[in-house]
Amino acid sequence: MYEAFFHLQETPFSIAPNPHYLYMSQQHNEALAHLVYGVGRDGGFVLLTGEVGTGKTTVCRCFLEQIPDDTDVAFVLNPKLQVEELLATICDELSIPYIGDSISVKDYIDCINGFLLRQHAQGRHTVLIIDEAQNLNSDVLEQIRLLTNLETHEKKLLQIILLGQPELQEMFRQPELRQLSQRVTARFHLNALGEDEVGPYVYHRLTVAGAVDPKAMFPVATIRKLYQISKGIPRIINLVCDRAMLGAYAKETRVIDGHILGNAAKEVLGYKVYAPAKSTRQKWLPALIGGAAGFAIQRFRIKAFVGQQAIAHLVPVAFGVVVAKRRSNRERLVAQAQGQVGFHEPMQRLWCVGCRIILLDHGAKTVDRRKHLIVAQVPAA
Repeated sequence: MYEAFFHLQETPFSIAPNPHYLYMSQQHNEALAHLVYGVGRDGGFVLLTGEVGTGKTTVCRCFLEQIPDDTDVAFVLNPKLQVEELLATICDELSIPYIGDSISVKDYIDCINGFLLRQHAQGRHTVLIIDEAQNLNSDVLEQIRLLTNLETHEKKLLQIILLGQPELQEMFRQPELRQLSQRVTARFHLNALGEDEVGPYVYHRLTVAGAVDPKAMFPVATIRKLYQISKGIPRIINLVCDRAMLGAYAKETRVIDGHILGNAAKEVLGYKVYAPAKSTRQKWLPALIGGAAGFAIQRFRIKAFVGQQAIAHLVPVAFGVVVAKRRSNRERLVAQAQGQVGFHEPMQRLWCVGCRIILLDHGAKTVDRRKHLIVAQVPAA
């Protein structure tokens, strides 16, 4: 609708996995290299994981365009299948003939094995790609592992690539899947784009779509706000930018400012647009630290709030006297403080100031000084 208004040849922010629009960030380059490397190996599994919308399928589509002519590919898009259904899908994708609707698992395996042997004899390779692999059940995963047993004396006959969300990595850590995990030859996890990558990502897609001056359409301030909204997830970037360009078209302006972007995000995401949190640094903190140096008590009263009900506790002061400069030690100290003080919500922040430990959250404060100063705050109602 807005392409002609912005002098574009096509829609730049479609969420379809078009490899021509793939922005090759460093990590996307590495992900593609892992896929190419994995296929070059003799069998085994390649795992490509990432959060929803980070571009796993798009990377895979780009990979498919680079597969050599001597390679046959079976691409399974719907992994919620039983064992027989999966094997039938593989046969259909590879054009392997099978007869009857009630053949057994063994019949499917024999058909696939015969096909792989014929392809190997002709010098061809076969790759099985399964998208959304975190939805595979344990029986199907075990059958997929058994497919990698199809081999000659020299090499495996089937290369398998699994694409999925981070849960897939967790599945491979389960003890019952250790045999499967040991056959993984390459793993890579796609993260969201960094703040410095969002601008180049947007400008790349606009340029591919035919934009002459993409930076004039999305100023730097708009890109910063886009990162805050999307957290660097490419799919969210596409959705918000597409709606923002539609909003700019409705207002007859070719510049997407923060207001237009914010309205687009509300329409697409359905919640209040993310805004950077204001600084929680309190002006009274330095005075509190200095004044507490001469303050010591043996027992003190704190209040932890659950809903609107306040619960009083008497707690000994002898807790947390370890200087914790390493992160692991700081986290352990927080756990100790929570256990002894009886906090009902976790503390959010921990700073080390010299040899003094300061624990901060929001709400009423308690102070104790022994060898080290501890300033702790518990959640307020």
